[in-house]
Amino acid sequence: MEGIVFGTPPRFRVPIVSFSAAGFKRSLPSLGRAPWIATDRQRKPSPLYCAMAEEASETKEACCSTTAEEKLANYVDVSELQNENAVEDVAEKQGIKIRRRPATGPPSHHVGPFEFRLENEGNTPRNILEKIIWDKDVAISQLKERRPLTMLKKALENAPPVRDFVGTLRSSYKSTCLPALIAEVKKASPSRGVLRENFDPVEIASSYEKNGAACISVLTDEKYFQGSFENLEAIRRAGVQCPLLCKEFIIDAWQIYYARSKGADAVLLIAAVLPDLDIKYFTKICNLLGLATLVEVHNEREMDRVLGIEGIQLIGINNRNLETFKVDISNTKKLLEGERGELIRQRDIIVVGESGLFTPEDISYVQDAGVRAVLVGESLIKQDDPGKAISGLFGKSISA
Repeated sequence: MEGIVFGTPPRFRVPIVSFSAAGFKRSLPSLGRAPWIATDRQRKPSPLYCAMAEEASETKEACCSTTAEEKLANYVDVSELQNENAVEDVAEKQGIKIRRRPATGPPSHHVGPFEFRLENEGNTPRNILEKIIWDKDVAISQLKERRPLTMLKKALENAPPVRDFVGTLRSSYKSTCLPALIAEVKKASPSRGVLRENFDPVEIASSYEKNGAACISVLTDEKYFQGSFENLEAIRRAGVQCPLLCKEFIIDAWQIYYARSKGADAVLLIAAVLPDLDIKYFTKICNLLGLATLVEVHNEREMDRVLGIEGIQLIGINNRNLETFKVDISNTKKLLEGERGELIRQRDIIVVGESGLFTPEDISYVQDAGVRAVLVGESLIKQDDPGKAISGLFGKSISA
């Protein structure tokens, strides 16, 4: 419904019969050397594509050294974007429904003491993931102003050594003959609310490690999951030896450098949010920093896109439907059948099962489908002792 919502108490909506968003829609600029949509927010847009890898950095650590061949490949990619005339067209052609930011500018406006909102399809999130991404875009722009990459230089120099995330998963699977466990430190979620009131991230991570977790995932989003990069840093400083996955909604290279400075050994990249060039660009940065990348997919199209990118070692299959939020673990089996599954086996890619895993039967089901690791949070974190709950999840102890 279109209308104007006034923000002073009591709030009320004034319907308008013939409001058009066309007058508010920005014209798209030529992509040139900065292929992204200009904003009317008085802030710097996020660098997104591989051709921007060298420009995205302000320190030597942040520079991607690319060969002439790579630069040419990147140039070709950007030229294709220019021909398509709009970044949204690229996302649409790749099946990406999550918009990076509101298409028609900020939804809130102030006139004197009043706040009002022009509601239309362009500035209303379609689902919770899109809302998270829009808010993340604003938050990261503010963080980058306070902590530019030049300030991260010393933190990167002093960051603890990177540990082998992928190798640890392989070793665990080989030794236990069960999917390696990435146990998640997670206080809350947008759909479930607070999952654990008595939340001590270091204590939980230590308990996970003691009870057989191969790696640990740490939620760092504050607004929707009540996580933080401080939790990630605290777990690393506490001496937990398990490699750490930074579970963040990454849309900007700055987040990768920041995660590394806090002790991350791997990061999450979401194919439903990131175009292929973003995934390639971010993966190059991760390779430079020694980080592993877990690329998450939800459907066949996203899986095919990711399989078309060279060098992918970890693919996560999320069994949660992004539009309905329903969970169906048969999604894992569907995405690993036929040629896709054969290609994954040939490339020795580790597939990580995500969402909807609560019982030994669930673990067995996804393992039979071809999964060699699982990422589990809710079914563990809600138990009195999350670490001891691991044996219940697998049907037996998996600790050494």
